Amino acid sequence: MTRLFVRLSTALCVLLALAACGASQGGATRGTEADGAASSGLTVGVAYSRGGRGDKSFNDSAGAGVDQARAKLGVGVKELSPNAAGSDLEEILRLLAETGHNPVLAVGFFYAQPLMKVAPAFPKTHFVIIDDATVKLPNVTNVVFREEQASYLVGAAAALKSATGRIGFVGGVQTPPQERFLAGYAAGARAIDPKIRLSSVFMTQPPDFSGFSSPDKAREAARGMYDSGADVVYHAAGASGLGVFQAAKAARKWAIGVDVDQSRTVGPDLSGVILTSATKQIDVAVRSIIEEEAAGKPAYGVREFGLGEDGVGYAAGGEDLTDIRPRLEELKKKIVAGEIDVPVVP
Repeated sequence: MTRLFVRLSTALCVLLALAACGASQGGATRGTEADGAASSGLTVGVAYSRGGRGDKSFNDSAGAGVDQARAKLGVGVKELSPNAAGSDLEEILRLLAETGHNPVLAVGFFYAQPLMKVAPAFPKTHFVIIDDATVKLPNVTNVVFREEQASYLVGAAAALKSATGRIGFVGGVQTPPQERFLAGYAAGARAIDPKIRLSSVFMTQPPDFSGFSSPDKAREAARGMYDSGADVVYHAAGASGLGVFQAAKAARKWAIGVDVDQSRTVGPDLSGVILTSATKQIDVAVRSIIEEEAAGKPAYGVREFGLGEDGVGYAAGGEDLTDIRPRLEELKKKIVAGEIDVPVVP
């Protein structure tokens, strides 16, 4: 009884703390009021990555899929985000499961270890983790993307547009998924220009994940690359990418966005410096998962989305890519056909 009381008290404290912080940009959660009023009878729990919604990138793309499912299916939704330190990941997953949300979406590979602890305790709850294939449990769906394929295409774009023969890459945290961004980018650029010079940096190393929420550090890193002659810098750094765009504007050089078409998510003062973006259709994957759940046909195990599944790609809009778009489309077709094998390790 004592242990049960402690666990329930902890869950209540987390819930109260999350609710108290929900309105602030740096707070721990963003919740909805649709939990008890789902016309479909389905209530979805969403555990966002660090930074939560409003990052103009990874979290917002997942959130768009949630919004689409809510509008189409009338599902109830509860959205939570971790604190800045990411010390409450397990508590968030456990809280969503304990309060009856099903499925529970864990947005980001950060949740892998917490999910290994929580999922077995709730065998009837369907957990979905985005960007991780390591959690192999019967009630877990792993949604993974071939980000190296999208990165290959924007790497080729960078090399085709570079006048200096120097390009850059700013990663958030050095992890295997992040390394795939760099591997694809480097391979695509070198396919165009084998002599191209590439500068790269990951702002932090695990367990420090602040590299995804440090635009000031990203701005300094990108500025150093521009000062050294790079004229295109690609970021895969979540909310930190804003700093890269700011550095590109100051240097009057190009930047490349990630996850979504970031030229559409930043203000008009920065959109002009974004050459293209390596996109992941996280919204499509999230909406599909929720639709399958609503239809009573949840799918478990690894679900992979690449160029062939329209799960990744590049933002092709704008006049700045007009002259090189045919070349990029040619490369895309070769990747889909298996004629180009994109590396996943830098």
